Amino acid sequence: MVEIELFVVGKGTSIKDGMRKIGENNKGVIFVCEGRKLCSCVTDGDIRRHLLGGGGLLEDIASIGNEHPVYLTVRDQERAEKLMIEKGITAIPVLDHRGRITDILFWRDRQAGPKRKPFLGIPLVIMAGGKGERLKPYTDILPKPLIPVGDRTITEHIMERFKSYGCENVTMIVNYKKDFIKAYFNDHESNRNITFIEEQEYLGTGGGLKLLGNIMHGTFFMSNCDILIDADYAEILKYHKEAGNIITLVGAKKRFEIPYGTIMTDKKGNVTKLQEKPGFAFSINTGLYLIEPDFLERIPDGTFIHITDVIDDCIRRGDKVGSFLIEDECFMDMGQMDELEKMKRRLHIEA
Repeated sequence: MVEIELFVVGKGTSIKDGMRKIGENNKGVIFVCEGRKLCSCVTDGDIRRHLLGGGGLLEDIASIGNEHPVYLTVRDQERAEKLMIEKGITAIPVLDHRGRITDILFWRDRQAGPKRKPFLGIPLVIMAGGKGERLKPYTDILPKPLIPVGDRTITEHIMERFKSYGCENVTMIVNYKKDFIKAYFNDHESNRNITFIEEQEYLGTGGGLKLLGNIMHGTFFMSNCDILIDADYAEILKYHKEAGNIITLVGAKKRFEIPYGTIMTDKKGNVTKLQEKPGFAFSINTGLYLIEPDFLERIPDGTFIHITDVIDDCIRRGDKVGSFLIEDECFMDMGQMDELEKMKRRLHIEA
Protein backbone atom coordinates (compact mmCIF):
# COMPACT_ATOMS: atom_id res chain seq x y z
CA MET A 1 0.00 0.00 0.00
CA VAL A 2 1.26 3.47 -0.90
CA GLU A 3 2.17 5.89 1.90
CA ILE A 4 -0.49 8.40 0.86
CA GLU A 5 0.81 11.30 2.97
CA LEU A 6 3.84 11.52 0.65
CA PHE A 7 1.48 12.47 -2.19
CA VAL A 8 -1.06 14.74 -0.50
CA VAL A 9 -0.94 18.48 0.23
CA GLY A 10 -3.66 20.80 1.44
CA LYS A 11 -5.10 23.87 -0.24
CA GLY A 12 -2.95 26.88 0.53
CA THR A 13 0.28 24.92 0.24
CA SER A 14 2.94 26.95 -1.56
CA ILE A 15 4.40 25.79 -4.85
CA LYS A 16 7.80 25.67 -3.14
CA ASP A 17 6.51 23.20 -0.53
CA GLY A 18 4.73 21.23 -3.25
CA MET A 19 8.02 20.89 -5.14
CA ARG A 20 9.65 19.60 -1.97
CA LYS A 21 6.89 17.01 -1.58
CA ILE A 22 7.33 15.84 -5.18
CA GLY A 23 11.04 15.54 -4.55
CA GLU A 24 10.36 13.38 -1.50
CA ASN A 25 7.96 10.97 -3.21
CA ASN A 26 10.04 10.77 -6.43
CA LYS A 27 6.93 10.09 -8.56
CA GLY A 28 6.47 13.49 -10.18
CA VAL A 29 2.95 14.10 -8.85
CA ILE A 30 1.00 15.30 -5.81
CA PHE A 31 -2.72 15.61 -5.06
CA VAL A 32 -4.34 18.67 -3.48
CA CYS A 33 -6.94 17.60 -0.94
CA GLU A 34 -9.25 18.85 1.77
CA GLY A 35 -8.57 16.26 4.39
CA ARG A 36 -8.25 13.22 2.14
CA LYS A 37 -10.92 14.44 -0.30
CA LEU A 38 -9.41 14.91 -3.75
CA CYS A 39 -9.58 18.45 -5.20
CA SER A 40 -6.91 18.59 -7.90
CA CYS A 41 -3.72 17.02 -9.25
CA VAL A 42 -0.35 18.76 -9.79
CA THR A 43 2.57 17.27 -11.72
CA ASP A 44 6.20 18.35 -11.96
CA GLY A 45 5.37 19.41 -15.53
CA ASP A 46 2.65 21.76 -14.25
CA ILE A 47 5.17 23.36 -11.90
CA ARG A 48 7.81 23.65 -14.61
CA ARG A 49 5.41 25.40 -16.98
CA HIS A 50 4.31 27.74 -14.18
CA LEU A 51 7.89 28.76 -13.38
CA LEU A 52 8.88 29.16 -17.02
CA GLY A 53 5.86 31.42 -17.44
CA GLY A 54 7.17 33.74 -14.72
CA GLY A 55 5.14 32.35 -11.82
CA GLY A 56 6.45 32.46 -8.26
CA LEU A 57 7.30 29.83 -5.67
CA LEU A 58 5.03 31.18 -2.94
CA GLU A 59 1.75 31.01 -4.84
CA ASP A 60 -0.95 28.49 -3.86
CA ILE A 61 -0.20 25.21 -5.60
CA ALA A 62 -3.94 24.61 -6.06
CA SER A 63 -3.97 27.47 -8.58
CA ILE A 64 -1.89 25.52 -11.14
CA GLY A 65 -3.42 22.07 -10.74
CA ASN A 66 -5.85 20.04 -12.82
CA GLU A 67 -9.21 20.48 -11.10
CA HIS A 68 -10.69 17.51 -12.97
CA PRO A 69 -8.11 14.76 -12.32
CA VAL A 70 -8.54 11.20 -13.53
CA TYR A 71 -9.43 8.81 -10.70
CA LEU A 72 -10.82 5.34 -10.05
CA THR A 73 -13.13 4.00 -7.39
CA VAL A 74 -12.31 1.03 -5.21
CA ARG A 75 -14.58 -1.16 -7.36
CA ASP A 76 -12.95 -0.47 -10.75
CA GLN A 77 -9.21 -0.61 -10.03
CA GLU A 78 -8.74 -3.28 -12.72
CA ARG A 79 -9.20 -0.49 -15.30
CA ALA A 80 -6.03 1.27 -14.11
CA GLU A 81 -3.59 0.19 -16.83
CA LYS A 82 -6.04 0.78 -19.68
CA LEU A 83 -6.93 4.21 -18.32
CA MET A 84 -3.28 5.19 -17.87
CA ILE A 85 -2.56 4.30 -21.49
CA GLU A 86 -5.65 6.12 -22.79
CA LYS A 87 -4.95 9.29 -20.80
CA GLY A 88 -1.15 9.20 -21.05
CA ILE A 89 -0.70 9.42 -17.27
CA THR A 90 1.44 7.49 -14.81
CA ALA A 91 -0.54 7.78 -11.56
CA ILE A 92 -4.23 7.38 -10.64
CA PRO A 93 -5.73 7.92 -7.18
CA VAL A 94 -8.33 5.46 -5.91
CA LEU A 95 -11.29 7.10 -4.14
CA ASP A 96 -13.89 5.81 -1.72
CA HIS A 97 -17.61 6.72 -1.90
CA ARG A 98 -16.89 10.07 -0.22
CA GLY A 99 -14.21 11.07 -2.73
CA ARG A 100 -11.34 10.42 -0.33
CA ILE A 101 -8.03 8.93 -1.52
CA THR A 102 -7.56 5.38 -0.26
CA ASP A 103 -4.71 4.34 -2.55
CA ILE A 104 -2.63 5.55 -5.51
CA LEU A 105 -1.77 3.30 -8.46
CA PHE A 106 1.40 3.89 -10.51
CA TRP A 107 2.28 2.76 -14.02
CA ARG A 108 5.78 1.57 -13.17
CA ASP A 109 4.52 -0.50 -10.27
CA ARG A 110 2.13 -2.38 -12.59
CA GLN A 111 4.61 -3.20 -15.36
CA ALA A 112 7.04 -6.13 -15.52
CA GLY A 113 9.56 -4.00 -17.43
CA PRO A 114 10.37 -0.34 -17.99
CA LYS A 115 7.99 1.79 -20.00
CA ARG A 116 9.11 2.02 -23.60
CA LYS A 117 10.48 5.45 -24.41
CA PRO A 118 9.65 7.35 -27.60
CA PHE A 119 12.14 7.11 -30.46
CA LEU A 120 13.95 10.41 -31.08
CA GLY A 121 16.93 9.28 -33.12
CA ILE A 122 18.74 12.63 -33.12
CA PRO A 123 22.54 12.87 -32.65
CA LEU A 124 24.29 13.16 -29.33
CA VAL A 125 27.50 15.18 -28.91
CA ILE A 126 29.64 14.63 -25.82
CA MET A 127 32.24 17.22 -24.87
CA ALA A 128 35.14 15.01 -23.80
CA GLY A 129 38.24 17.14 -24.35
CA GLY A 130 38.84 18.77 -20.96
CA LYS A 131 41.58 17.95 -18.47
CA GLY A 132 39.27 17.33 -15.52
CA GLU A 133 41.30 19.47 -13.13
CA ARG A 134 38.75 19.11 -10.32
CA LEU A 135 39.01 15.32 -10.40
CA LYS A 136 42.75 15.10 -9.83
CA PRO A 137 44.54 12.80 -9.08
CA TYR A 138 42.17 10.47 -10.98
CA THR A 139 42.57 12.45 -14.18
CA ASP A 140 46.37 12.38 -13.99
CA ILE A 141 45.94 8.74 -15.03
CA LEU A 142 42.53 8.51 -16.70
CA PRO A 143 40.81 11.12 -18.85
CA LYS A 144 37.54 12.28 -17.30
CA PRO A 145 35.31 10.50 -19.89
CA LEU A 146 36.75 7.16 -18.78
CA ILE A 147 36.36 7.63 -15.02
CA PRO A 148 34.51 4.52 -13.83
CA VAL A 149 31.17 4.85 -12.07
CA GLY A 150 30.55 1.27 -11.04
CA ASP A 151 31.35 -1.19 -13.82
CA ARG A 152 31.00 1.38 -16.62
CA THR A 153 32.58 4.67 -17.49
CA ILE A 154 30.66 7.90 -16.93
CA THR A 155 30.47 8.33 -20.72
CA GLU A 156 28.82 4.92 -21.13
CA HIS A 157 26.23 5.84 -18.51
CA ILE A 158 25.42 8.97 -20.54
CA MET A 159 25.17 7.04 -23.81
CA GLU A 160 22.93 4.38 -22.26
CA ARG A 161 20.38 7.01 -21.26
CA PHE A 162 20.23 8.40 -24.79
CA LYS A 163 20.25 4.96 -26.38
CA SER A 164 16.88 4.24 -24.77
CA TYR A 165 15.49 7.10 -26.91
CA GLY A 166 17.13 5.82 -30.10
CA CYS A 167 19.93 8.44 -29.95
CA GLU A 168 22.77 6.09 -30.88
CA ASN A 169 24.69 8.34 -33.27
CA VAL A 170 27.36 9.73 -30.92
CA THR A 171 30.08 12.28 -31.64
CA MET A 172 32.80 12.82 -29.04
CA ILE A 173 35.00 15.92 -29.14
CA VAL A 174 38.32 14.86 -27.64
CA ASN A 175 41.67 16.40 -26.76
CA TYR A 176 43.25 15.48 -23.40
CA LYS A 177 44.44 11.85 -23.54
CA LYS A 178 42.44 11.49 -26.75
CA ASP A 179 44.31 8.37 -27.91
CA PHE A 180 43.41 6.68 -24.64
CA ILE A 181 39.73 7.52 -25.13
CA LYS A 182 39.66 6.40 -28.75
CA ALA A 183 41.48 3.15 -27.97
CA TYR A 184 39.03 2.32 -25.17
CA PHE A 185 35.94 2.66 -27.34
CA ASN A 186 37.50 1.17 -30.46
CA ASP A 187 38.58 -1.92 -28.50
CA HIS A 188 35.49 -2.13 -26.33
CA GLU A 189 32.96 -4.80 -27.14
CA SER A 190 30.00 -2.41 -26.84
CA ASN A 191 30.13 -1.80 -30.63
CA ARG A 192 28.83 1.76 -30.35
CA ASN A 193 28.52 4.12 -33.29
CA ILE A 194 30.98 6.82 -32.18
CA THR A 195 32.65 9.48 -34.30
CA PHE A 196 35.67 11.24 -32.79
CA ILE A 197 36.45 14.89 -33.51
CA GLU A 198 39.94 15.90 -32.39
CA GLU A 199 40.80 19.34 -31.09
CA GLN A 200 44.31 20.32 -32.10
CA GLU A 201 44.35 22.89 -29.30
CA TYR A 202 42.05 23.59 -26.38
CA LEU A 203 39.06 25.55 -27.67
CA GLY A 204 36.63 25.41 -24.74
CA THR A 205 33.06 24.09 -24.84
CA GLY A 206 32.08 26.67 -27.45
CA GLY A 207 35.13 26.52 -29.67
CA GLY A 208 35.04 22.73 -29.70
CA LEU A 209 31.46 22.78 -30.98
CA LYS A 210 32.56 24.89 -33.94
CA LEU A 211 34.35 21.80 -35.27
CA LEU A 212 30.90 20.31 -35.95
CA GLY A 213 29.97 23.02 -38.46
CA ASN A 214 30.18 20.72 -41.49
CA ILE A 215 28.79 17.68 -39.68
CA MET A 216 25.62 18.70 -37.84
CA HIS A 217 22.75 19.67 -40.15
CA GLY A 218 19.86 19.18 -37.73
CA THR A 219 18.92 19.42 -34.06
CA PHE A 220 21.27 17.61 -31.67
CA PHE A 221 21.81 17.04 -27.96
CA MET A 222 25.08 18.18 -26.41
CA SER A 223 26.20 16.91 -23.01
CA ASN A 224 29.20 17.53 -20.83
CA CYS A 225 30.97 14.27 -20.04
CA ASP A 226 30.61 14.50 -16.26
CA ILE A 227 26.85 14.70 -15.77
CA LEU A 228 23.84 12.39 -15.76
CA ILE A 229 20.32 13.68 -16.35
CA ASP A 230 17.31 11.53 -15.47
CA ALA A 231 14.57 13.36 -17.35
CA ASP A 232 12.18 12.83 -20.24
CA TYR A 233 14.37 13.70 -23.25
CA ALA A 234 11.32 13.59 -25.51
CA GLU A 235 9.66 16.33 -23.44
CA ILE A 236 12.83 18.43 -23.66
CA LEU A 237 12.89 18.06 -27.45
CA LYS A 238 9.17 18.85 -27.70
CA TYR A 239 9.60 22.05 -25.69
CA HIS A 240 12.67 23.04 -27.73
CA LYS A 241 10.87 22.64 -31.05
CA GLU A 242 7.62 24.27 -29.97
CA ALA A 243 9.51 27.27 -28.56
CA GLY A 244 11.62 27.65 -31.72
CA ASN A 245 14.82 28.01 -29.71
CA ILE A 246 18.28 28.21 -31.25
CA ILE A 247 19.49 26.52 -28.06
CA THR A 248 17.73 25.12 -24.99
CA LEU A 249 19.58 24.82 -21.69
CA VAL A 250 18.47 22.09 -19.31
CA GLY A 251 18.45 23.68 -15.87
CA ALA A 252 18.02 22.21 -12.41
CA LYS A 253 16.29 23.92 -9.52
CA LYS A 254 18.85 24.14 -6.70
CA ARG A 255 17.62 25.07 -3.24
CA PHE A 256 19.86 26.43 -0.51
CA GLU A 257 19.00 27.06 3.12
CA ILE A 258 20.90 29.36 5.47
CA PRO A 259 21.30 27.35 8.70
CA TYR A 260 20.75 30.42 10.91
CA GLY A 261 18.02 32.84 11.71
CA THR A 262 18.53 36.11 9.85
CA ILE A 263 18.00 39.69 10.99
CA MET A 264 16.73 42.55 8.82
CA THR A 265 17.32 46.11 9.97
CA ASP A 266 16.68 49.64 8.81
CA LYS A 267 19.41 52.24 8.27
CA LYS A 268 19.43 53.07 11.98
CA GLY A 269 20.03 49.48 13.03
CA ASN A 270 16.48 48.89 14.26
CA VAL A 271 15.34 45.32 13.72
CA THR A 272 12.47 45.22 11.25
CA LYS A 273 12.10 41.49 10.75
CA LEU A 274 13.43 38.12 11.86
CA GLN A 275 13.43 35.17 9.50
CA GLU A 276 14.30 31.66 10.64
CA LYS A 277 16.59 29.72 8.27
CA PRO A 278 15.50 31.35 5.01
CA GLY A 279 15.80 29.41 1.77
CA PHE A 280 16.72 30.45 -1.74
CA ALA A 281 16.26 28.77 -5.09
CA PHE A 282 18.31 29.17 -8.27
CA SER A 283 18.13 27.58 -11.69
CA ILE A 284 21.57 26.18 -12.47
CA ASN A 285 22.99 25.13 -15.83
CA THR A 286 23.37 21.34 -15.82
CA GLY A 287 25.54 21.08 -18.96
CA LEU A 288 22.92 19.40 -21.17
CA TYR A 289 21.68 21.33 -24.22
CA LEU A 290 19.53 20.98 -27.31
CA ILE A 291 21.16 22.87 -30.18
CA GLU A 292 20.23 23.98 -33.69
CA PRO A 293 22.89 24.16 -36.45
CA ASP A 294 22.41 27.96 -36.61
CA PHE A 295 23.96 28.15 -33.15
CA LEU A 296 27.25 26.87 -34.59
CA GLU A 297 27.34 29.85 -36.93
CA ARG A 298 27.49 32.15 -33.89
CA ILE A 299 30.83 30.62 -32.80
CA PRO A 300 34.02 32.29 -34.10
CA ASP A 301 36.50 30.07 -35.97
CA GLY A 302 39.63 28.80 -34.21
CA THR A 303 38.91 30.67 -30.98
CA PHE A 304 38.89 29.51 -27.38
CA ILE A 305 35.41 30.34 -26.12
CA HIS A 306 32.99 28.89 -23.61
CA ILE A 307 29.49 27.91 -24.72
CA THR A 308 28.06 30.28 -22.10
CA ASP A 309 29.76 33.22 -23.84
CA VAL A 310 28.22 32.15 -27.16
CA ILE A 311 24.81 31.91 -25.47
CA ASP A 312 25.21 35.43 -24.09
CA ASP A 313 25.97 36.62 -27.63
CA CYS A 314 22.82 34.89 -28.91
CA ILE A 315 20.75 36.67 -26.27
CA ARG A 316 22.22 40.03 -27.30
CA ARG A 317 21.41 39.25 -30.94
CA GLY A 318 17.81 38.50 -30.04
CA ASP A 319 18.00 34.76 -30.77
CA LYS A 320 15.55 32.57 -28.89
CA VAL A 321 17.33 30.95 -25.95
CA GLY A 322 15.19 28.75 -23.73
CA SER A 323 15.49 26.68 -20.58
CA PHE A 324 13.85 23.42 -19.56
CA LEU A 325 13.77 23.02 -15.78
CA ILE A 326 14.14 19.71 -14.00
CA GLU A 327 14.18 18.86 -10.32
CA ASP A 328 17.55 18.85 -8.57
CA GLU A 329 17.06 15.14 -7.84
CA CYS A 330 17.18 14.44 -11.60
CA PHE A 331 20.66 15.97 -11.97
CA MET A 332 23.88 14.16 -11.06
CA ASP A 333 27.29 15.78 -11.43
CA MET A 334 30.66 14.11 -10.91
CA GLY A 335 32.78 17.18 -11.66
CA GLN A 336 34.34 17.06 -8.18
CA MET A 337 35.46 14.17 -5.97
CA ASP A 338 32.66 14.51 -3.41
CA GLU A 339 30.08 14.75 -6.19
CA LEU A 340 31.47 11.59 -7.79
CA GLU A 341 30.85 9.72 -4.54
CA LYS A 342 27.31 11.13 -4.35
CA MET A 343 26.67 9.94 -7.91
CA LYS A 344 27.78 6.42 -6.98
CA ARG A 345 25.43 6.39 -4.00
CA ARG A 346 22.49 7.61 -6.05
CA LEU A 347 23.16 4.93 -8.65
CA HIS A 348 23.38 2.37 -5.79
CA ILE A 349 27.01 1.61 -6.65
CA GLU A 350 29.35 0.58 -3.88
CA ALA A 351 32.46 2.71 -3.53
